[in-house]
Amino acid sequence: MRKKHRNKKDLKFKVKFLYRKYILQNLFVLNYRRMYPFVKPYWIRACLGVFLTIPVGALDSAAALLLKPFIDNVLVKKEVSFSVYLPFLVIAFTLLQGGFTYAAAYMNTWVGNKIAFAIKRVLYMKLISMDTSFYDKSNSGLILQRFSADADIAASGLISNLKMFITKFFSSLSLIGVLIYNSWMLSIFAVAVLLVAVYPLSLVRKKIKNITQKTVVGGAQLTTLYNETYSGNKVIHSFTLEDFKTQNFDKISDGIFHLSMKMVQSSNWLSPFMHFIGSVGVAIVLGLGSYLILKGVITSGNFVSFVAALMMLYTPLRSIGGNFIAVNSSFLAMDRVFSILNTNPSISSKNGAVKLKVIEKNIEFKDVYFGYDGKTKILKGLSFEIKVGQTVAIVGPSGGGKTTISSLLPRLYDIQKGEILIDGIDIREYTIESLRKNISMVFQDNFLFSGTIRDNILLSNLQVSQEEIANALNNSYLEKFVESLPNKLDTEIGERGILLSGGQKQRVAIARAFLKNAPLVILDEATSALDNKAEQIVQDALDNLMKSKTVIVIAHRLSTVQNADKIIVIDDGKIAEQGTHKELLMLSNGIYASLYGRQFK
Repeated sequence: MRKKHRNKKDLKFKVKFLYRKYILQNLFVLNYRRMYPFVKPYWIRACLGVFLTIPVGALDSAAALLLKPFIDNVLVKKEVSFSVYLPFLVIAFTLLQGGFTYAAAYMNTWVGNKIAFAIKRVLYMKLISMDTSFYDKSNSGLILQRFSADADIAASGLISNLKMFITKFFSSLSLIGVLIYNSWMLSIFAVAVLLVAVYPLSLVRKKIKNITQKTVVGGAQLTTLYNETYSGNKVIHSFTLEDFKTQNFDKISDGIFHLSMKMVQSSNWLSPFMHFIGSVGVAIVLGLGSYLILKGVITSGNFVSFVAALMMLYTPLRSIGGNFIAVNSSFLAMDRVFSILNTNPSISSKNGAVKLKVIEKNIEFKDVYFGYDGKTKILKGLSFEIKVGQTVAIVGPSGGGKTTISSLLPRLYDIQKGEILIDGIDIREYTIESLRKNISMVFQDNFLFSGTIRDNILLSNLQVSQEEIANALNNSYLEKFVESLPNKLDTEIGERGILLSGGQKQRVAIARAFLKNAPLVILDEATSALDNKAEQIVQDALDNLMKSKTVIVIAHRLSTVQNADKIIVIDDGKIAEQGTHKELLMLSNGIYASLYGRQFK
């Protein structure tokens, strides 16, 4: 029984060893096969760049090869004629190799940048297709790393690794040719030592992979810290968080520092080890070569040429630790890139989905359950109906699930149980694009993009006339403000609209919603962050937006919902009350009456 168990364990070890060996041997081919679609549009230039590296490597052996006739003919035989043209040969070979090096670098950089931007474009398309829950779980640093930096590392690694591989391959091939030409016996020992030196690379790859992955996470955390410092500078200053944030920086940077030292411990022993192995090889060659010279088997020129070629062959081994890390980093970046490309958003249009052209009858929530983590339920069996043309307000205590409702209709999240119906059809049966085109949303904190006011209000509809723009500005009470600006609609508003006040941002968002002209409008706490004066102006603009629309108002301030056709009170994920403003006030112990009493006491 014990023997059987041992044999099973030995078999498992052998399978694992062979699997790792297979993976290591095929990793290079696998990554380049996956990258081929990005290389394909530029394959002619890519091939040209690769072919240009062949003579760069092959010409490495020229200097070593010329040493034999130089030693034998000039230093030993004292032939003057050879010494005259030999310097010109060296210069010619150097110029030729330099020309090929420049041409290869230019072509490979061109191809590398094209591939990098092609990968970034695909990654960006993947990024904007991801659902909201993906952004909830990812920080900005990680997104920048995985969707931008990894593309650069993968593309540059693709070209530089291929260039290095081909250059070193043909360089090694030509140098081994020089070795064999000068002495086949010495070549056997030299190549054997070279193979022994390369073996340890397989031992450190797994350690390097783990450390590299952790370093990527640490770098992403540092990027996130910079982003938060930029966006939250007012909070940092007002709460005197300078020391606290600096401590965060120290903690993250210390972690990255320790990882970098682990990388050194795990990999940098390769270079001195290989240097030692190379020295052993040179020592063997020196001892055996001296013997062969004394025996007359080889000439002094053969020996010097052989040693020069051997030193050139062994020299890259001294820096192989750093090169190995760089190669693995680019391969790991490729792995991360393709893991993203193979990830599908959890919310997408199903096959056979139909287009929602217009909302004709009603919107209905039917026994809806939802939780952001899939476990803790925010909404618990919610059911209500909104008829076309109605204004329905959703109010209630904080944390009850009001804002969640506004995120479910455009399918920013998908419900776990129940149905949300538009004209009797589940919204999951409609294409996401057509569903969202029928919904305009105005949030409490509307995101404005860097650029001009014109850029931001035209986001929802680029095909509008000047008359429609003027009408949107007038209805959103932006007209006078825009006219007061030196560049009118073409005034830059800064990143996230930082140069505008809260009320101005809201009115830009309302103008954007006007131009979208969707039949369903969702107002999510659209005035709760404004002062009384700004609130009144924005509320007037919202009243214009709501005309002839079906409207859902998520509100904390009850003054904004008193004229709603129906008010639904949400408490702990359930409907506690519903009715008109007057009907709900008549419920003396009701939640709405209590909230109203506190706000207007």
